[in-house]
Amino acid sequence: MTGVKYTLPMSWMATERFEARTAPGGLALVQELVNTHAVARHGADLLADLATARHWLRAAAGQWAQAHGLEPPELFLPEKDLDALRELRTTLQEMLVVPSGERFTGPFDATGAVLPRARALLVADERGRVAVIPAGTGASWLASAVWSEILLAQHDGAWSHLKLCRGPRCRTAFYDASRNGSAVWHNVRTCGNIANLRASRARRKGAGQGPDE
Repeated sequence: MTGVKYTLPMSWMATERFEARTAPGGLALVQELVNTHAVARHGADLLADLATARHWLRAAAGQWAQAHGLEPPELFLPEKDLDALRELRTTLQEMLVVPSGERFTGPFDATGAVLPRARALLVADERGRVAVIPAGTGASWLASAVWSEILLAQHDGAWSHLKLCRGPRCRTAFYDASRNGSAVWHNVRTCGNIANLRASRARRKGAGQGPDE
């Protein structure tokens, strides 16, 4: 890749359909993959079939490249890679289920089980500034980009701000930009209001009042 700026209009299509706050920089790619899941009223699974998955990956890779000031990678997604994309999405969902305050921080611990995740390239410019560039194509490129972004986010503290919406039927990934890091809903107007309404009804019922009293 070169350092040519990619300026074509792109969007994080999976995340934008949920009206969720987007993570900064390349971390949005991690959020975007999680948000390819199907949710009622918002859309279908963007990894459900090969054509849809190819379209999503092409757009997501282009947006990632734009965020880093790079040319978009030329990717080909074979049908055999679909399961790998879905498995990676599940792995990320499981990681984000862990509350941000309970996620492990600190230096990498190689004394326990170590799982190989992906390969990436370390490059440096003429001024000695180092960058991580994803390697591979298709699902392997996406895995390389995703794990590289998680590494960077764990080091700069952004990882703890990427969360899953508390709504049990939602589970949308969103970026918590609140000052105290206490946000739990991807959208207060939707999931937050629904949860508050249910809680209010439950309190009235517990007090012996009908829902319309």
